[in-house]
Amino acid sequence: MKLLELLELHTRALELAAAVVDTVQPEQLVLATPCAGWPLRRVLEHAVGQHRGFAAAALGAGADLARWRDVPVHGDPAGAFRQSAERLTAAFATAGAAAEPAPLCLPEIGDGGPFPLDRAIGFHLLDTLVHAWDVAAALGPTDRLVAAVQAEPPLVGALLTVAGAVPAAAGARGPGQAFAAVRAVPAGTGPFDRALALLGRDPSWSALDLPAPGGTARTDFAKSR
Repeated sequence: MKLLELLELHTRALELAAAVVDTVQPEQLVLATPCAGWPLRRVLEHAVGQHRGFAAAALGAGADLARWRDVPVHGDPAGAFRQSAERLTAAFATAGAAAEPAPLCLPEIGDGGPFPLDRAIGFHLLDTLVHAWDVAAALGPTDRLVAAVQAEPPLVGALLTVAGAVPAAAGARGPGQAFAAVRAVPAGTGPFDRALALLGRDPSWSALDLPAPGGTARTDFAKSR
């Protein structure tokens, strides 16, 4: 895949993710997510921190671990997400405009790299769409997000390709690792759910049966858009 096309797909992934985050209300930041032990606030702060870290890496400063810290979203998760996403998009575009894009240092991935720019963009595209699903699942049904991604074959194809390339050996999965063991899925499972299963997530996870802390109401994303 050409770098320009990958950059466009990455921008589209961020747009779809931002549309989900736009629906988050401050009182919902305590909701449970598919990331065990991580409430919605933690997922969003991690996502914003990753935007910041990847942007720094694209501009040659990825080795600075301080750039990768989670970033508080306070009472405006959508604003924090969109602003950091815009900075990341600009940083990737700057890196991609070079005649020979420099590899990126990504200290939180594997041996830290350096990784080719296109591979780094693929990593973040996956991170973006999977965490968008985490957010949607915390709020209610994920159908709208999944359908939107699957309606764009190049986008869901890129997600599935990157997910399939994540090391699946026992030592690379499980407690303390970024992903759980690969899950089996029934024949005919859609590409987005297959990508989730490759990363160890349960595509059928739902927060709807969990008690909402403090009586907080959940939002049905599919109906709120």
